[in-house]
Amino acid sequence: MAMAHLRWLLTLCLTACCACALAQAPASLPPVNTIAALDVSRYMGTWYEIAKFPNRFQRKCAANTRARYLAQSDDSVQVLNSCLTTDGETIDALGLAKQVGPSDSPKLKVRFAPAWLSWLPQVWGDYWVIDLDPQYQLAAVSDAKREYLWVLSRTPRVAQHNYDALLGRLQAQGFDVQQLELTPQR
Repeated sequence: MAMAHLRWLLTLCLTACCACALAQAPASLPPVNTIAALDVSRYMGTWYEIAKFPNRFQRKCAANTRARYLAQSDDSVQVLNSCLTTDGETIDALGLAKQVGPSDSPKLKVRFAPAWLSWLPQVWGDYWVIDLDPQYQLAAVSDAKREYLWVLSRTPRVAQHNYDALLGRLQAQGFDVQQLELTPQR
């Protein structure tokens, strides 16, 4: 009798746990969409970070985060990210990006690890341009899993209506824009 009662209790607990897990499971999202095509030469130059999903590799950045892109002769892109810490120190990270696919592909891979480690697939991260205005002034960059999101602008500040419109498009793609934290630009 005690064994039957124990089995019944265990079954009840497992059923309750499964039901709870299913109730909390997120709805599946459609794949992340990129822009149709990227003109890499127009994308070169300085971009200011307006907002981002918090991430471990920018945890010391407090303000003035920006990225500078410079085309290289081998069709790669040199990436120089910089920011100010709360102590007023500048942190720089030098990386390399390469397009994945055709020459107008909005999907790139980027690495900040040393060149001698570039043969390791895990040192390369997705850099997908998922939103970009026709004038190449305001962009959103993410990855296939929606783990990362950056809002970038050619200027340190963005008109609120343009930012709000971009947030609406990102929400329509399944991004939780409530996670975005604004980046102070001084």
